[in-house]
Amino acid sequence: MAVRQDPIWERFLSPVVRLLIDEEGLQRYADSIDWDKESVGVARRRHRFRRSDVTVPYYYSSQNFHGIKGGYLNPGAAVSYDPITQYVLAPNEIIVRQALIDAIKVKPRRILDLGCGTGSTTLMLKQAFPQAEVIGLDLSPYMLVRAEDKARTAGLEIIWRHGNAEKTSFRDASFDLVTASLLFHETPNAVSLAILRESFRLLVAGGQVLILDGNQKTLRQLDWLNDIFEEPYIREYAADSVDANMGKAGFEAVQTQDVWWIHQLNSGVKPIPSKDATVQQNFQLNTPTSRDTTIDNNDLEGLGSPAFGVTA
Repeated sequence: MAVRQDPIWERFLSPVVRLLIDEEGLQRYADSIDWDKESVGVARRRHRFRRSDVTVPYYYSSQNFHGIKGGYLNPGAAVSYDPITQYVLAPNEIIVRQALIDAIKVKPRRILDLGCGTGSTTLMLKQAFPQAEVIGLDLSPYMLVRAEDKARTAGLEIIWRHGNAEKTSFRDASFDLVTASLLFHETPNAVSLAILRESFRLLVAGGQVLILDGNQKTLRQLDWLNDIFEEPYIREYAADSVDANMGKAGFEAVQTQDVWWIHQLNSGVKPIPSKDATVQQNFQLNTPTSRDTTIDNNDLEGLGSPAFGVTA
């Protein structure tokens, strides 16, 4: 697929948004970090952000996302992602992400957040389940640098892992909950199905998968909306069905919940062997721990929607 040139956002909307932001503030933050050094990691860290065994797929490296050349393989994307998300995730970013937290029906001991980006949902998962081991996985080491900075500021212990959601290298049946927020609309449909099959492999019997993303029915009805942002796979996503793909991947109890009409939340459960009473006990209505629902973005959301093209 060819990279789109001069999308509507870049031509018309970005100049307006730039009036509302502190581009100098964003640039100062970008300049304060040695992104390549931080993404490689240091010996004292258990996990390096840039792993030599991770191959970045062509569908990810060949496209621009959100008007940023090089997409998420660019430090500027890590800086600009949080400020814009607070505006485009209507009516409120925390409310939308909280819908995923509220839909969790297991008592998770291990949680994997796929395509975690800068870790906004990952942080909320750790706040909701402080005793659980929470791992955020993303293909962009730069996004993981940003995510770790946010977790450190919030005082949360989260493991950040550089990797491909299609093939994570984690053991079979090693997680109770697998989540993905705003990931599927940025992948081809075949990749989304592969991610669901990988999620199925990773989950224990009775484990739950939750996918938060754009509402596919709404996107089909408002096709003009797909021209605003540079999202190379958005029409392919809109034409597909996450529910159907969950069924193909083997999930049962598949449900779709509309979230403020423009978002949707898909839930599925890995089937439980009928005689496995122990597993049955883990799949029940869950009450997350009381938490601070503020997404700590190190005050970057206060800078407004991001300056596209911020570089470091």
